[in-house]
This record gives sequence, C-alpha cells and structure tokens, in this order.
Amino acid sequence: MIHPPEASRSWIYTIRMKRLINCILILTLLSLWVGCGPERRETDLHEAGWDKILEKARGSTVTLMMWQGDPNINRYMNGYVKPELKKRYGINLEIASGQGNKIVSILMTELQAGKQTSEIDMMWINGETFYQLRQIEALYGPFTGRLPNAKYVDFENPFIKYDFQQPIDGYECPWGNVQWCMIYNREKTKNPPRNMDEIEAYVRAHPGSLTIPTEFTGMTFLKSLLIAIAGEGTLDGPYDEEKYEQYSRRLWRYINGIKPYLWKKGETFPSTLSSMHQMFASGELHFTMSNNDAEVDNKVLEGFFPESARAYALDSGTIQNSHYIGIVKHSGSKAAAMVVCNFLISPEAQYRKMNPTVWGDGTVLSQEKLPSRWEEKFRSIADRKYTPPREVLQQYALQELAPEYMIRLYEDFRSHVVQR
Repeated sequence: MIHPPEASRSWIYTIRMKRLINCILILTLLSLWVGCGPERRETDLHEAGWDKILEKARGSTVTLMMWQGDPNINRYMNGYVKPELKKRYGINLEIASGQGNKIVSILMTELQAGKQTSEIDMMWINGETFYQLRQIEALYGPFTGRLPNAKYVDFENPFIKYDFQQPIDGYECPWGNVQWCMIYNREKTKNPPRNMDEIEAYVRAHPGSLTIPTEFTGMTFLKSLLIAIAGEGTLDGPYDEEKYEQYSRRLWRYINGIKPYLWKKGETFPSTLSSMHQMFASGELHFTMSNNDAEVDNKVLEGFFPESARAYALDSGTIQNSHYIGIVKHSGSKAAAMVVCNFLISPEAQYRKMNPTVWGDGTVLSQEKLPSRWEEKFRSIADRKYTPPREVLQQYALQELAPEYMIRLYEDFRSHVVQR
C-alpha cells in the first residue's frame, strides 16, 4: 500500500477473479461457523470505554503484517513506533513481512481450516487487498469511530473516505495519503515529458531511458494512463468490463508501441521499484517514479538521489490515494490493535512520519481539527524542495478506480506486454 506506499507485489494479483468468487461462496459459509470464535469472547469491546480498552491491551503482543521494502519506513516503525507502544501502553508490536496476496492467502487458509484465532492481528493495506478481505469478511469493524484520535482525521476528504472507490465504513484506519509522481534529473532532462505523446517522443529519442516496474507503482502509472485515454470520470463507479476492454486495448497498443525503446528494449521489466530507483540514481535511467510525492525529498536528503532530482505530475493527472491499517476479524488482540491504530494517527506519530527526513508520508489529519500547538508544528514542517507543494499537485489528483481495474492491469500487463 504502500503500498500501501511502494509495494513490490510481483504479480501477486494474478488471482483470477472467477477463482476468488468461488472461494468467497465457500468461505462465506465457513465464516458463519467460525464466527463464534474470538469474536464472541471480545464482544465487550463494542461497549467498552477507551480506558477499558487500554487496560485490556496492556501486556498484549500484536502482529502487524506490512511491506518492509523501505529502510526509512522500517526505521520509523522499529526505532519509534515499537518502543513508544511498549513504553506508553505495554504493547509488544511484532512486525511480519507480507502484503497483498500473502495476507489474503493466510486469512483464506485460516478460514478454510476453521482456525478461530489468526496468526495476524493487523495489516497495512489498501485497494484491491481491502476489497478481497471485505469479500471474505476477514476484517474487524467498524472500529475507527472508537479511536479517540479519529476526531482529527479528515474523513470527509474523498481521497481518504474512499479506498479504490470503496467506502471504508470504519473497517480501515487511514494512515497516510500520497500521490503518484514521475521523478527526473533536471540536469540531464531539461523538459520532462508531461503527457503520453511526449513520453513516446522522449523514449524514441532516448532509448533505454524509461521502464515500468511490474509492481504496484508501475501498475498505478498504467492506471493513470488508462484514465487519460478514457477521460477523467469515465471509469468512475463499479468495474465495467466493457469499458475496460475498450480502453485497455488502446493502452496496450500504446505500451507495445514504445516497448522497443524502453530499458533493455522492453525484453525485461524490473520487479521492484527499489531497483528502478537504483538505476535512476546511477544514471542508467532518466526517470523513476513513486506513489509517495514526497519520496524524492526523502531520497535526496539521505544522499541516494542527486540534488538535481525533481518530481512532477503528468498534465493528464496522477493517482492520489490513501493507505490504511486493518484489523483481522479473528485477531486475538483486537483491543491492542485498536490502541496501535490510535497511536499511529496521533498528531505526534503523524507529524514525525510526515517529516521528509523521517519518511515524508502525507498526513491523514486535518490541520484545522488539531489543537493549536500541533497545527503550528505541522505548518512548520520544512517546505519540500524537490517536489511541488501539495496544493499544486492536488490540481492533478485523480481518484482511484474500482479494485478490479488494478487486478486486471496486473494480469494483462504480463500477458499483453511482458510475455509478448
């Protein structure tokens, strides 16, 4: 979700929709049977006051499954979040590596086996993973209304209220908000391409300068192009197979047209964004990309990207989305998971996370709702030097599409482009 945020999902969404629907029919019946497990033991959470939840959480161990591909995010979690949770609330946070289909597979397997307490308590998710987990009723909720710090969250912001056009309805706790950007080196590229025609002209003039990673960030790029082809708003609403087929044909024709001019002549594509970042940093590529509009500042400040690196949005727009924390329906530590969520959306934790020297992740808090001292602190965060201000990027922000579009893009990019 990163990917959440960058999420190297390596074709993990090639789970066929027909198979998923069949599994849902079976698992819905199974969920009726296993639903009397830990949920019955913790029904008091729905009535308990926050002090009671804090008391119940103390001494608990909580397992959070999340993508761990960025050292800055890992430092934030291991060096700040974990010790603070232990010190303040007596909660032991354990972080397990995993995302996307790994999370879905684990929870589906547990449900099929009739397991009453999951090995996962929480997970970092958004989009198609949220969609799949809601389909098999694997998420606990609604719970966000119980969190004291939820009063600071801007739930009316459509980029937070909806996750891939799905209302979160209290089943996800917003954690961060980001927008996709292209990144270039202004010393090497004076006038970066800002639309599909200019991208094609650029790669034809500079073969090997661009590639598309086969993970979440690359698919988000393709999704932005799909919206540009269809026209903003055309693909809004529930998934439409006829529209997808119509506009994706034009997308694949375009991508295959520039494929011979991509990195390695389009004969291979990087499976991770980190490898694309490395090739950009070394000068092998003229461009990289990120789902986090502030990542370029983060990478320049740590000395990984050159100081001439800059981020920008395409004129046709780029995807803005939020990433979230979900709680497993059959978690044995729901109270502690709720306390963790509440801490993650606290002004202190969000402020620290937003700092480009720490992570640079956009906040989900409304500054107007914050206490005055925190409002001042947020406004005093150093201005971004290497990416446009958020209010500028907001003009180019596109809403996410229904999750089935992303699932199809993963499948079809492989079959129509990579394997062609």
